[in-house]
Amino acid sequence: MHRRTRRLAGVLGLGALLGGCSTQQVDLYDYIAGKPSTPTATTATTTSTASGSAGLAPSEALPPDMTPSDDDTKSVAELYNKALESLNDQSYRTAAKDFAEVERQHPYSSWATRAILMQAYAQYMRNAYDESIAAAQRFITLHPGHKDTPYAYYLIAMSYYEQIRDIQRDQSITEKALNALDEVARRYPETPYAADAQQTALLARAHLAAKELEVGRYYLRRQAYLAAINRFKTVIINYQTTNQTPEALYRLTESYLALGVRAEAQTAAAVLGQNFPNSDWYKDAYALLQSEGLEPAQNSGSWITQAWNQVNPF
Repeated sequence: MHRRTRRLAGVLGLGALLGGCSTQQVDLYDYIAGKPSTPTATTATTTSTASGSAGLAPSEALPPDMTPSDDDTKSVAELYNKALESLNDQSYRTAAKDFAEVERQHPYSSWATRAILMQAYAQYMRNAYDESIAAAQRFITLHPGHKDTPYAYYLIAMSYYEQIRDIQRDQSITEKALNALDEVARRYPETPYAADAQQTALLARAHLAAKELEVGRYYLRRQAYLAAINRFKTVIINYQTTNQTPEALYRLTESYLALGVRAEAQTAAAVLGQNFPNSDWYKDAYALLQSEGLEPAQNSGSWITQAWNQVNPF
């Protein structure tokens, strides 16, 4: 099973979304993995009437207030279950089209509400991230107070995150991912999405920090020290909790020494030693200061000291 399937489905548990109004709560991953459920005597009849597809628990796709004798109900149930079957087979393009058809044919039903979000999920699973974002945003616009709206926000964030590219390229998509992840954590702090969004945001921040370091090193090689310092400063202020911080502090030591601003170079090395004493970057910073007859010494008035006391919560 695809890693993202387990993450988006198994961890977050959208059984109600897939199972309609069923009283049996089935995990979304169970549907996708094709794990059968045990229908009751009542739902067994519904199962054979609605779809008869094994492994997808189609009985749970029928809300209890819809009876198989209703032709319209059977039609939408069969269409919805057909989409679920495609999802189970990992035919995500077909599943997205079928869920869209549920929405088109039955726009005012509860099935359509669920189908919009399932379109977003299917599009995500086939790496069609723009389409996934569009469907999830449409769900939020139409159903802002729905119980599954937090998931729609999370799906948007993950769709941006999956598009993050290497640090040599434009990082605007990384910034969008970070903003979307932070929005999930801010809007829905008590949901399981928030914790995962915060952890994923750490990775996005590390990616942005790496980009700042790359640009800073570029300026440093060209002896554009002020431009380099501004990049390393961004890492310390905005991405302090990432694993790029030790190098940023070393590069600040290096850059300030090159400019002759010794107090700031000593402060950067001191903060590096206090927080990352076993880091190779600290060993290099210490050796660099020693070569100039200096020791690490923290200046309380330095912007580095002040920034270090204002750690980003994420």
